[in-house]
Amino acid sequence: MSAAAAAKPPLSDVMLAMDVVDTLRHRQDLVARELSGEAREQQLIEKLRAIYHEQGLEVPDAVIREGVAALAESRFVYAAPKPGLGVTLAKVYVGRKQWGPAALAIALILIIGFGGYFLAYRPFQASQVEAARVELAETLPARMDALYQSIFDETKVQQAAAEAEEMRNRGKAAAAEGGRAGALGAIESLTALRDTLRQEYSLRVVNRQGAQSGFWTFPEINTEATNYYVVVEALGPDGKALSLPILNEESGQTETVSIWGVRVPEQVYRSVEADKRDDGIIQRNIIGIKQYGFLEVDYGVPVLGGAVTRW
Repeated sequence: MSAAAAAKPPLSDVMLAMDVVDTLRHRQDLVARELSGEAREQQLIEKLRAIYHEQGLEVPDAVIREGVAALAESRFVYAAPKPGLGVTLAKVYVGRKQWGPAALAIALILIIGFGGYFLAYRPFQASQVEAARVELAETLPARMDALYQSIFDETKVQQAAAEAEEMRNRGKAAAAEGGRAGALGAIESLTALRDTLRQEYSLRVVNRQGAQSGFWTFPEINTEATNYYVVVEALGPDGKALSLPILNEESGQTETVSIWGVRVPEQVYRSVEADKRDDGIIQRNIIGIKQYGFLEVDYGVPVLGGAVTRW
């Protein structure tokens, strides 16, 4: 042995014992024959001594015995823990770098989702339900009452007040049953009735270049009869023409127009015709007045209660 080898410190007994255990673990055939058989411990020690001697190591018998005992007692040998909750949690913790980012992302998504649902959507939904309840129970009925009161205060005919009361009652009944469309329809009808009461205009026969002042037709249901019409327009206090909803007696449809034909007796038609033929100007061109607070036009000439919007 060289001087350098002699200078190396000897292995500790513990390290030698561990080496014995390791040798026995790698020589399972030796262990099986010697430890599981009836051979004495001394025979195993001699075999181990021979193995170390071949490697150039002189291991004391006490150390070899210690290694054999350690193997029997499973010292210096790692024993895997039995499966259980603690082992599972430990494995999960060790592998956190693999599942951690995905778990964090999922957690954030869940937090944002639940937070948005409980902190935003649910309160918003609740506020919408409450707003709808308040609208049907308070807001819309209050608007109906206000419109009815305006009509009652402004009308000069009992008919408007009676119609307004019927509309309001019908609208409130719809609101009480949760019928928003019916309630809004009542408000729309009340608004139209109020606006009609507030209208002021004169009904004038149209008399300008390129426009008819009157015409006659044969009704489809009775071709032997003749219907006579004068063409009129409604002029407001400022002289501007108004567009009004007019029921066309031929089609049964209501159209909003600025010029329409009013059906009149033949003598009225002939009178307007003669007035225009005289000098091209119709002097008596006002056939009716619509005053504030009234629903209908107060006609100054006989009319037959029909109108057309196309001819």
